[in-house]
Amino acid sequence: MRLSRMGAFFPTRLSFMPTLIRRLRAERVEVTRPLWEIDAEGYGRAVYRLTLGGERYSLVCFSTPLPSEKRTDRVIAEAWDSSYVLFDGEPSRAEIARLEANAPRQEAGRFSAKELVLSRANKSLRLFQHVVDRLAAGRQPDAALVGKIGYLMRTTAVYGNGKFGVADRMRIAGRPALVGPFQAEMLTVWLIRGFTHDLVEHIARARNPEGFVPLDPRLKRHIGIGNATGLGMAPFLVSHPVLLNNWMLARETALARVKAIRMASPETIERFLALLDRARHHVDEWSVEDARQMGRIRRLRFELSELARLVTPAWLAPPEPWHRVVAASEGFSEECQELMVSLVLEPQGDLVDDLTDGMASATEARLEPAMAIRELASLVERRFGWATGIDFTQPEADAQFWYVSEEKLEPRLGERRKEPGAEKEMPLDVARQVQSLAVALKGADPEESVAAFLMRHPELRHVTRRVQTAAHYAYSEIQENLIARDCLPIDMLRCKLSFFGASKFDPKSDRWTRITLYQGAPTAERLLDAEADDWCFPVLGGAA
Repeated sequence: MRLSRMGAFFPTRLSFMPTLIRRLRAERVEVTRPLWEIDAEGYGRAVYRLTLGGERYSLVCFSTPLPSEKRTDRVIAEAWDSSYVLFDGEPSRAEIARLEANAPRQEAGRFSAKELVLSRANKSLRLFQHVVDRLAAGRQPDAALVGKIGYLMRTTAVYGNGKFGVADRMRIAGRPALVGPFQAEMLTVWLIRGFTHDLVEHIARARNPEGFVPLDPRLKRHIGIGNATGLGMAPFLVSHPVLLNNWMLARETALARVKAIRMASPETIERFLALLDRARHHVDEWSVEDARQMGRIRRLRFELSELARLVTPAWLAPPEPWHRVVAASEGFSEECQELMVSLVLEPQGDLVDDLTDGMASATEARLEPAMAIRELASLVERRFGWATGIDFTQPEADAQFWYVSEEKLEPRLGERRKEPGAEKEMPLDVARQVQSLAVALKGADPEESVAAFLMRHPELRHVTRRVQTAAHYAYSEIQENLIARDCLPIDMLRCKLSFFGASKFDPKSDRWTRITLYQGAPTAERLLDAEADDWCFPVLGGAA
């Protein structure tokens, strides 16, 4: 639960995107397109429809012209190339017209409980136009450019759970197909990806009906959806401690199960070694401009080569092979260690996939007012020793503060001694709050109740609840000072995005990153192919 390790996570088969794909495959879902009113330039509206878990869902898509001066990935933008709504059921013509008047406006629009998810995306102008030009000319796009960029459009937000008036999560929480974390949002992104594929082919076909060629299926599978994610996502891991625990617990339980396997079958060994080889190629194709991350990638390439020389079929034949693989990786970087966790889990679906059922949470952190102060003090000592040892008299320890920007409408980090606004600080300073609680507890009667204590110290209610929650949920806290000068929010972003299933992390600073979603995942028309469930660590050209 330290940021350096969380910031080295890779997606696993328990991540939310592969979990959704497995469900779509299990239910043999068919995606249809009942509406396609897109003109030759690629502007108009479309609807995609599917049935999942006995419920009908529709993605309503709008593609509109976007002047160059309005093109930005900023969350405060007011116009985008395309906008989307995941609709609960089948929208009527009147409902589509209503959404067409509102979805392109996003936050400024009006929405109802029939809308489950709201999103928008901008084109990757270079790749989008290149693919259209090539297909219209009867040629496939340049594979190197497809590999370098990896997406035709990138989303700048995917909103659910009551945001801007869309349906609250409780509306769908009882539906088995969507009970897992962010399943409605992941379904939306997968359908958006299919729309981007159809859109480039449609424009190219309209330009040259006789000479047009469709996208090669292998290239199409490698084209995912981009995403630009910033500080707005980071506080989620702090404000949802029970959910964070459940994600981490599933991952750690899966790893414990796999490490306990006594012997590996020849088939599993062969599968693992093929995955290791693919991961090496995946990392070879992963290049970023950020010097810190590129240095880590170069080191990872070397370490994977070293491990590949060690981990042979003969080396994996003795007892406890996966325990030994994980142990062997501990001599390398955290990036390498975490990649090996993903690799040893991947071939063990029969053993670990059931753990995804426990990754959601209907439980919120609750105060336990009857607890004795003696027990609360003991919890602080046992669970928060990492926090009580921080010296907050040092300027570096509280150099930053989190706040919500009125202009940008999302969380930001400020410099405490250089910028105004610290009085509006968000309560992400958990370590500092724990220290305040520890000081107050020293002067309290050990047999007094928490209720009586908080009557005198109401300002400590929030942190008291966090400490009590940690007693039941071992992975509920990031064990780091989140207001320290050296705190890197990018690590929080990567942790959460890895649980989504994101890959190709491309940090643009220590506060925002670009990623690729669903790269290598099956398209709707290839969902039932034999290899459709085999897309972790994708390499150009499809599964290795």
